[in-house]
Amino acid sequence: MNIHEYQAKELLTKFGADNPRGSVARTAAEAEKAAHDLGTDSIVVKAQIHAGGRGKGAFTNGFQGGVHLCKTAGEARDIADKMIGQTLVTHQTGPEGRLVNQVLVAESVEIEKEFYFAILMDRATGAPVIVASREGGMDIEEVAARSPEKILREAVDPAFGLQSYQTRKLAKDLGFAPGQMRAAGKLFAALYRCFISSDCSMVEINPLVLTKSGGVLALDAKFSFDDNALFRHPDIVALRDIGEEDPREVAASEHHLSYIGLDGNIGCMVNGAGLAMATMDIIKHHGGDPANFLDVGGGASEEQVTEAFKILLSDAKVKAILVNIFGGIMRCDVIAQGILNAVKSVKLGIPLVVRLEGTNVEPGRKLLADSGLPIVTATDLDTAASKIVKLAAKT
Repeated sequence: MNIHEYQAKELLTKFGADNPRGSVARTAAEAEKAAHDLGTDSIVVKAQIHAGGRGKGAFTNGFQGGVHLCKTAGEARDIADKMIGQTLVTHQTGPEGRLVNQVLVAESVEIEKEFYFAILMDRATGAPVIVASREGGMDIEEVAARSPEKILREAVDPAFGLQSYQTRKLAKDLGFAPGQMRAAGKLFAALYRCFISSDCSMVEINPLVLTKSGGVLALDAKFSFDDNALFRHPDIVALRDIGEEDPREVAASEHHLSYIGLDGNIGCMVNGAGLAMATMDIIKHHGGDPANFLDVGGGASEEQVTEAFKILLSDAKVKAILVNIFGGIMRCDVIAQGILNAVKSVKLGIPLVVRLEGTNVEPGRKLLADSGLPIVTATDLDTAASKIVKLAAKT
């Protein structure tokens, strides 16, 4: 789950991580009041969407840029009026863009130096790792590709947490002067507390800045959370903005399905992440292009299978569907009945190939064979993939 920048800043403040003052506005009038309440002539108005590249983006109404500096509350109102209710297109949104429903009106600060700072889970060690660089304010991928030696990594032992010597080391390696290291270390420690206490999978601060007055602030923030831990955080769940998410992913989550949309034309329904990856790989091997990753899990019901078909068919790009199920806990006859119910319910008008293997596979295959429905079956994955690629090409 992701959240908006203004929500991230609220979390930062809760854990004592210094960041510029500001508040969210959903109308031009609210933006004017928020700017007035700041009591400064250094103001920034930032469009709030779940995508980067806002500053270089463009609105479909012709207004350029999703981040603007201004000096008066009246200017903030005018800028917000051009943003709110409009679609912002950036390199991360795709050509369809994202609708801006609110803006962040915050105090602009005079920046002396920008840094990159992030905390994320290292899958190799199963522990948090801090990734930082003196090259802030730009895509860290570009820095890593161009100058990998400028990327700092600091592993954190989850049993002991981030230690003071580590914050001092990071501050020194990032180039903070002795008089600035205390403020930097305080911010690093607060960010780590926020990361651990909120069950984050990532906290990214880009840029983290040193101001001309000597302050160290988190200027921009992006958060991702471990979905499996959200049951512990109803306050964070309440921050979810489903308008920023793929409607198919929202529908899948409501039925406890895992769905990720891709760019191909072959819909995939499988059980298990590993099987999903293998299915997509073999479709590519045969010259096809997967349209999604849809995992119904290890114990899907007939109802979930029906909903899975509806989600697949909601993608206009899908020209054929491959179902690849290995029944362990899940019974193949239950899956087969769910497939039959789904095909009847959604009035399937595109090719469907089904490969079943595992528990109760023979009763499952018999159900499909006796159904009289236009379902192509296969007993192995290679054959199933070959068939679905050929059928998709003809559609």
